[in-house]
Amino acid sequence: MAHPYLKQLQDLVGAVNRGDVELVCKHFFSGAALYADGKICASLTPAGLAFKLSRQRCKDLIDSHIAVPLCYFEGAPKKTNYALFPELDELSSTSISAYFNECIENSRD
Repeated sequence: MAHPYLKQLQDLVGAVNRGDVELVCKHFFSGAALYADGKICASLTPAGLAFKLSRQRCKDLIDSHIAVPLCYFEGAPKKTNYALFPELDELSSTSISAYFNECIENSRD
């Protein structure tokens, strides 16, 4: 079940041109995760595409209804440092690349 998500995430990350960091996609629960220099920074699951960003950035995106909080399963706590985009088709390729670059930079802090 996770294989289509891994391939899709690899395709999305392929558009990110970063020679300064090692980007690796791996299976992750029922989806796939992106690791930047060994640190998880994004995931693609049946819930949508999630980016690990600063808490304030996530709050701003969620408060403005651009993203929603990430919760891996019903009843689980919300991941306050992740912004989830449930509808991947609603994001432009420019936005996706910008969020990938932002979460990669954030993973270096």
